[in-house]
Amino acid sequence: MQFIIKIIVSALIIAGVSELAKRFTPIAAILASLPLTSMLAMVWLYRDTHSVQKVTELSQGIFWAILPSLLFFVMLPVLLKLELKFSLAMFSSSIIMFIAYAVYTFILSKFGIKI
Repeated sequence: MQFIIKIIVSALIIAGVSELAKRFTPIAAILASLPLTSMLAMVWLYRDTHSVQKVTELSQGIFWAILPSLLFFVMLPVLLKLELKFSLAMFSSSIIMFIAYAVYTFILSKFGIKI
């Protein structure tokens, strides 16, 4: 039952942001930029494990993983302005982001940092 509640709460937030974006894009953007997914994941993880250590590890991993994800938000509008079809722009932005993750995690590993 807990799993179903997690799904419903998470889905309602995502659906709420997409509906809000139809009318109030700036507010939806601010809401979407909040680390809601991360916060929910930490709450669910803590409720399931009661482990501060696991939450700490997740939080640190998220911190190191944010930088490459920002590339997606830079590339998507650039590709859309170049008049790529939406689906191709989404796919291309995602591939660029995944490549950035691979390079980034390789570089971080050289400094002993694991995501």
